[in-house]
Amino acid sequence: MKNFIYLSIIGLLFTACGSGGDDPVTPPVVNKAPSVPVLTAPADNKLCLDNVVSFQWNESTDTEKDAIVYQIQVAKDNAFSQIITTLDNTSNPTNISLEKNTSYYWRVKATDAKGLASAYTATYKFYTAGTAVVNHLPFLPTLGLPAINSVLTASTATLSWTASDVDTGDVLTYDVYFGTANPPTVKIGENISAVNVTTAVEPTKQYFWKVVVKDNKGGETIGQVWKFKTN
Repeated sequence: MKNFIYLSIIGLLFTACGSGGDDPVTPPVVNKAPSVPVLTAPADNKLCLDNVVSFQWNESTDTEKDAIVYQIQVAKDNAFSQIITTLDNTSNPTNISLEKNTSYYWRVKATDAKGLASAYTATYKFYTAGTAVVNHLPFLPTLGLPAINSVLTASTATLSWTASDVDTGDVLTYDVYFGTANPPTVKIGENISAVNVTTAVEPTKQYFWKVVVKDNKGGETIGQVWKFKTN
């Protein structure tokens, strides 16, 4: 009986390893998303003299050579909670008529013919000039640290951000509001030139903060509210 089992096993091995079997099955091709487009115009921090803006980007590539379509989003804030327009199947370039004397933020993503999309591009910002406008408001501040909904363990927190102005000669200063109320009302920094401030925090609290960006010509932009926790 044992000899019979051994012979059966050996026979199976020869069958599995023999050269006369079927050809190996070619694995199916796995679809990959297109590459992320690269924004080219309007450039980041651009002042657009015409409110009919031409949006352009370097097009994506697709490993499977699928057809690619593009979606462009334009918003009035860098979190894209105030989206002005979302256009699908857009041509490159695409012209969009916008308000004058307004800051905008834009991004693009690519989708292939099988419905698989790339990530959005980096966000670019620009300003449309107004009639006889001497000063343009600063752009919304961009969050540095701590990340939204992060949890800190230290007894102090360093709040950081970045900001810019299309009027490159303007000098920017900042007011920082911080606290457990939403929106925060306690000012912990006023007219500071640094882009960070350190403050004491207590354990097991939810904190909220925002930055007001001011230029030296009287313009100011109120940033959105950011939040984090302590444990």
